[in-house]
Amino acid sequence: MPSAEIKVAAVQIAPAFLDREGSITRACEKIAEAGRAGAQLVVFPEAFVPGYPDWIWVVPPGQRKLLNRLYGVLLDQSVAVPSAAVDRVRDAARDARVTVVLGINERNVEASGGSIYNTVLVIGPDGGLIAKHRKLTPTGPERMVWAQGDGSTLGVWDTPVGRLSTLICWENYMPLARYAMAAWGARIHAAPTWDRGEPWISTMRHVAKEGRVFVIGCCMALRRSDIPNDLEFAMLYPDGREWINGGDSLVVNPDGQIIAGPLHEAQGILYAELPTELMDEPRWMFDAAGHYSRPDVFQLTVNREPRPMIAEGAGGSATTPHSARTRRPARKTRRPSPRSRGGRR
Repeated sequence: MPSAEIKVAAVQIAPAFLDREGSITRACEKIAEAGRAGAQLVVFPEAFVPGYPDWIWVVPPGQRKLLNRLYGVLLDQSVAVPSAAVDRVRDAARDARVTVVLGINERNVEASGGSIYNTVLVIGPDGGLIAKHRKLTPTGPERMVWAQGDGSTLGVWDTPVGRLSTLICWENYMPLARYAMAAWGARIHAAPTWDRGEPWISTMRHVAKEGRVFVIGCCMALRRSDIPNDLEFAMLYPDGREWINGGDSLVVNPDGQIIAGPLHEAQGILYAELPTELMDEPRWMFDAAGHYSRPDVFQLTVNREPRPMIAEGAGGSATTPHSARTRRPARKTRRPSPRSRGGRR
């Protein structure tokens, strides 16, 4: 039986920092370029539009005025879903006939409009929005700019390249999240991130080996010169530091072997060919959510109920704050089988 291969691309470039339309333009250009090169799946870094807020790691918490200003710019340039900005990416995916995984800063337009989620969009080659996943837990000072997502956006989705999962950056360190992806049948796993180097590279190898999945780790390559001069926080980096983030995007096969990358301190597109037979053949030895799972000993419950900040009352005539809803008697939590499969949402 002849081997089939899927060509994938990890786009390691800098965004137009804190410029939504400029970053969308760069994304669309790279989608077109990767499509011309034969890629069927194109993955972008975490928070690519309009950029990762790295100032949270360098600006002292007491500099309130600067932090306020930076948050205000990030909020203003964040992405509403749906919106014309998202439509541009959908059009680019359709024109290039590729599946796209794109990290964005998402404004919470369904509620206050004043908070931001770290979100990944999955867009199909027909331009349809397949999924929107919001990062469950921002890491450390990321909590100063990003709200927490909920279980309703977790899933594994049927795409033309196969069963696709995604976890953002350090969500990949969450064992139960990884197990849920395995239980729902992931075959290709996209890991948009800001992390790089060791032990992150080893983590990507472990995620691939544990889940028997191809892993596409995609990080942003950002230089100090990529940050506009009017954003004062750039001056807080040490003198002589050119690379704020060196990238280290890579592709790993289900045996934990690196088959492309890491791409270090360079901007470009990393390509790899994924032999589809490796998505299933190694599972005879180890299948984390299959014959190796021991559901008689271990069980996982995933709460996929949406947790909106505001909800409509009966008949749509009133609204009830989420804090009030939580005082009602709790609903019985749905307990799916460990082998239940996440569907297209």
